[in-house]
Amino acid sequence: MAQKRDYYEVLGVDKNATEDQIKKAYRTIAIKYHPDRNPGNKEAEEKFKEAAEAYDVLHDPQKRQQYDQFGFSGPGMGDFGGFGGASMNMDDIFSMFGDIFGGRAGFGGFGGGGSRGRQQHRGSDLRLKVRLSLEEIAHGVTKKFKVRKDITCSHCHGTGAEVGSTNDQCPTCHGTGVITHTTQSIFGMMQTQGICPTCGGEGTVIKNKCHECGGTGVVKGEEVVEIKIPAGVAEGMVVNVPGKGNAGRRKGINGDIQVFIEEEENDTFIRDNNDLIYNLLLDFPTAALGGEVEIPTIEGTKLKVKMEAGTQPGKTLRLRGKGLPAVQGYGRGNGDLVVNVSVYIPKTLSKEEKTAIEQFRESDNFKGDAATKRSIFQKFKNYFS
Repeated sequence: MAQKRDYYEVLGVDKNATEDQIKKAYRTIAIKYHPDRNPGNKEAEEKFKEAAEAYDVLHDPQKRQQYDQFGFSGPGMGDFGGFGGASMNMDDIFSMFGDIFGGRAGFGGFGGGGSRGRQQHRGSDLRLKVRLSLEEIAHGVTKKFKVRKDITCSHCHGTGAEVGSTNDQCPTCHGTGVITHTTQSIFGMMQTQGICPTCGGEGTVIKNKCHECGGTGVVKGEEVVEIKIPAGVAEGMVVNVPGKGNAGRRKGINGDIQVFIEEEENDTFIRDNNDLIYNLLLDFPTAALGGEVEIPTIEGTKLKVKMEAGTQPGKTLRLRGKGLPAVQGYGRGNGDLVVNVSVYIPKTLSKEEKTAIEQFRESDNFKGDAATKRSIFQKFKNYFS
């Protein structure tokens, strides 16, 4: 599969580009590579799709923020490419032209961008926050939420019309759902299609509205929604749940639920991307003589690790693959468990303990040689560099 190009590179804008600059850049590319201007040209069609995918991400503040932070490695949160993996089709792209060119097809004057079906109302998205423990992040978790939202009216089954009532054809658009405007442009006569203001793009008007929903096809209600959070998510990520948001008016398309991830602090581990950091407080005898210690893991088990005699404070051990998984398989597998060694020095000693330690005070072996002192000094310099 061909390597994806950076979205900013595709549109020819820098990373600080404004929304207007992004829209203008996309409009220029879309005009150049539009299929109606390049019939049968597969290369132009791919460039057209590529630009549409880039625009879909960069013009949306939420998708853009995630792309800037995670690139193509973020969890599925959209409709195109690296943000959901859904295959693109030309109807999806043409539906974007209302925002760019003021019409639905945008290029009717180039050869046939006619009506692409009646308008379907889309329900609005909902936003939720969820706080996850590090253990839940490590394994992934399914959460249940009771959500207050728009649901399909049970009386009219979402049609908006009273039971037994029929809808009439819209007198303005004659059932097409769109109205066409013809204008003169630098490319000649251009036709643009807009949503019919009378019927809202549906092609029909309701003669007798439902008494329960007032003709909208939706009412307020509650639904218990199960949301699966993938393993490896991080603070600030957003998981998109398609089709679980507000119901669309009159049998329209449901919106999505966007779940914002918050992360609880952990008493045992500190997170560093996919690595976990654990501070091992080693007793002095084990540090001096060596021995076996137990290291906890995020899995709830303990690993036995052999410490060498003469282990120094500040020593670091790296247990490969014992950290957190990458989100949805992106990246190079699990992170590591990084063990930082500290040596515990007691603040108070018994008389016998003091006597035993006093015997070693004058021993050169307990004062550290020049090489050890240089090593400690170098670590100190590296800490501040």
